Amino acid sequence: MTRLWERIVALTIWPMLKKEFIQLRRDRPTIIMMVGVPAIQLMLFGFAIRTEVRDLPTAVYDEAKTSDSRALVQTILNTGNFKHRADAMSRAEVTAWIESGDVAAAIIIPPDYSENLARGRTAKVQVIVDASDPLASQAAMSGAALGGQQKALEIVTARGGGSVPIEIVLRPLYNPTMRSATYIVPGIIGVLLSMTLVVVMGMSVVRERERGTLEQLVVTPISRTSLMLGKVLPFVLVGYVQMTVILALGRLVFDVPIRGSLLLLYVSAMGFIGATLAIGLWLSTIARTQAQAMQAGFLFLLPNLLLSGFMFPRAAMPEAAQWIGAALPLTYFLQVLRGILLKGVGVDALWPQMAILMVFSVLFITLAVRRFHKTVE
Repeated sequence: MTRLWERIVALTIWPMLKKEFIQLRRDRPTIIMMVGVPAIQLMLFGFAIRTEVRDLPTAVYDEAKTSDSRALVQTILNTGNFKHRADAMSRAEVTAWIESGDVAAAIIIPPDYSENLARGRTAKVQVIVDASDPLASQAAMSGAALGGQQKALEIVTARGGGSVPIEIVLRPLYNPTMRSATYIVPGIIGVLLSMTLVVVMGMSVVRERERGTLEQLVVTPISRTSLMLGKVLPFVLVGYVQMTVILALGRLVFDVPIRGSLLLLYVSAMGFIGATLAIGLWLSTIARTQAQAMQAGFLFLLPNLLLSGFMFPRAAMPEAAQWIGAALPLTYFLQVLRGILLKGVGVDALWPQMAILMVFSVLFITLAVRRFHKTVE
């Protein structure tokens, strides 16, 4: 036993372990990020991520405008799956709101609704659902069917019997077969661009600093803005190549539709690619080591992945999580991707998202330029 202990003590690994623990203790920012980031993300995602979809933004187009029609709308809304967003004045307005993503569902009551009920005929009510998100659309359709059944049961009970008085006609748009690939694959374009470009760009300045080549950049007459843009622009081409490959594979392998303009999609992608690279560049000016840059990248990427609407409908998240998602570029690029590829919409519906992405690009490029100093610390 004594010899075994002597051999363990004599191992050459102990000086190396001591050296690494001392170095780790001195690198407090890395320790704080390694411990703090998982704790923050656990608390955030534990409260924010919900698979049950509630309060879907809903438009109502009530052509009947009677007490019976209002009672039916209220019954459907009371299921909790819908949240009344606005009253439409026409079917065209309903279509425009769904295309732009302002609403995820619409309840349309025909003008003869109350008349059909009074004469004992079946009154048909249409519920239009944006089926580009299968999870949200299934919740909407089940809620509409449940609300219609409840109201029909009330009427049948009051009459003392008779035929079914209400029929809910469901109309899923854009993805009527509820294929998950149709919804997921367009989002993968934004997710993969985020993952690769943020990490690669996030380590750019840090790598220069650790290799000692940052000193050579400091003494050059290149301005800070030119230096930052010079690092970003080559990766814009890389981002477009990645996007093209995923689009082609999604069309050929998963049969994802391309209903809108590819030119508009590529123009819109400039804002997202620029914003993503600018965020990575900004993170690289904050971090001092590659480990810190990696941790900072993951701190950004996981909320970007889970709170943007890629995997879980944003309508199902608490309001605080929705506000965090609103600060992420991927949230708006997903709306652009699904709007162009699945809905075939144009600039008139997507210009707000495109403008926000350009603002993100300019903002984070500016922050990176202001944060970077042409000095060696």
